Amino acid sequence: MSSTKQFQVTFDCAEPERLARFWCEVLGYVVPPPPEPFATWDDYRRSQPPERRDSWFACTDPSGAGPRLFFQRVPEGKAVKKRDRLDVRVGTGLVGGERLAALEAERARLEPLGAVHVQTLYDGHDACIPMLDIEGNEFCID
Repeated sequence: MSSTKQFQVTFDCAEPERLARFWCEVLGYVVPPPPEPFATWDDYRRSQPPERRDSWFACTDPSGAGPRLFFQRVPEGKAVKKRDRLDVRVGTGLVGGERLAALEAERARLEPLGAVHVQTLYDGHDACIPMLDIEGNEFCID
């Protein structure tokens, strides 16, 4: 029995490129080169029929360690809380005030990008900050 070697995380969304670029900034990911034989993403876009233009976008971890993130346009909007989310891990190994300070610094970095602060959960030892991305998808700074 073989194990899975690679996977991607797929997001349904309204504006794939905009959301992908947001997550590039959050995670330090990059936009991959356009598909062959296109020199630019604009060249690729122009080659597509109108109904397929801007229907997807992706970003990748430049180190190759993290999964590819794939964003696909869907007609319906987000209706309910999702049962999965990304956790942005910036406080690993930290506790108490040091952990809270690291998480708050990341929150302050992400808010100008369009992230929305939901609440700060802190019990004096552990902390987590639930946020929303630019399309209202939940994620946590952890």
